[in-house]
Amino acid sequence: MVTVNLGTLYYVLDHVYGALLHRTKLSPPFFSRGWGGTKLELLERMIKQLFPEVEGQNWPPTLVRPTWKTVWESKTASLREGVFRTPCDEQLLNALPPESHIARVAFLCPKSVPPQKMACVVHLAGTGDHAFERRLRLGEPLLKENIATMVLESPFYGRRRPMLQRGAKLLRVSDLLLLGRATIEEARSLLHWLDSEAGFGKMGVCGLSMGGVHAAMVGSLHPTPIATLPFLSPHSAVVAFCEGVLKHATAWEALREDLAMQKVTMTLEEVRERMRNVLSLTDVTRFPIPKNPNAVIFVAATDDGYIPKHSVLELQKAWPGSEVRWVSGGHVSSFLLHNGEFRRAIVDGLNRLQWKESPL
Repeated sequence: MVTVNLGTLYYVLDHVYGALLHRTKLSPPFFSRGWGGTKLELLERMIKQLFPEVEGQNWPPTLVRPTWKTVWESKTASLREGVFRTPCDEQLLNALPPESHIARVAFLCPKSVPPQKMACVVHLAGTGDHAFERRLRLGEPLLKENIATMVLESPFYGRRRPMLQRGAKLLRVSDLLLLGRATIEEARSLLHWLDSEAGFGKMGVCGLSMGGVHAAMVGSLHPTPIATLPFLSPHSAVVAFCEGVLKHATAWEALREDLAMQKVTMTLEEVRERMRNVLSLTDVTRFPIPKNPNAVIFVAATDDGYIPKHSVLELQKAWPGSEVRWVSGGHVSSFLLHNGEFRRAIVDGLNRLQWKESPL
């Protein structure tokens, strides 16, 4: 009788999926157009500005006012879609592709109780999550818990995708930093809207994979306690692109040639080291500890071919009081099979927050 180690099977599944998706000619690699030139330098400067010396000086963000249309409405809930101009400042706006200037959001909300007795969680996109549907399916069963779901379409994704970009394969390294920086600004503005305009009693932010990295950053920078729920997420993009399966999906030769055109000669190993240095800007352990680390719950997979265990544990170590929950599986299988665990983490994270006091 042959016994199969399930953990190994899940890990192999991630690599088989990654090989089919990233090592065949079915789709182009990440960063086929190089580093991004002056845009990359601009983004490196702007990300460093996320860490103000005086706490709170980068709050409040620009208040957005989405224009809403109702998609459907029932006796108990409604789904609306909204559009708003990205709140990014002029420098960032000029760096973004024109297609990404208008942000789109879906808002699934229960109708049974007033907003101050409801919670709302902003769901951020994982790599390749171009539409609202998957995240709305994750949030829909939470309606009965009086938890609303707000889904943000990322820059460079869905209708915001640049014309020359195929799928999720960003053309330049600077695009990855730009996507992250703009997502953080937009999510912060949406949380501000949920708090000050819509009047929700509790709020949270979650995301899967890349979306979890962004959720951790948003939760870290928020001036008041919110639930922060990164799912299947590394502590840094370095892990995804330099250690996990996605290292096989990166156009290392094109990145080396781009440097050669700038009269910089590097070996492939030196190119990988430069990538590590650039992406170290996305290291969440460098971000401030969230206001209520007890309301931070990481859900990680035991046999993840994309995210090694050490990466998750580095985040927990950097944020004392946070919790890590392990699910059996790999990156792909957990993404498909463990939505119940993700929902449980959302409910538990929100339960660890105090209700906002209603204004008199």
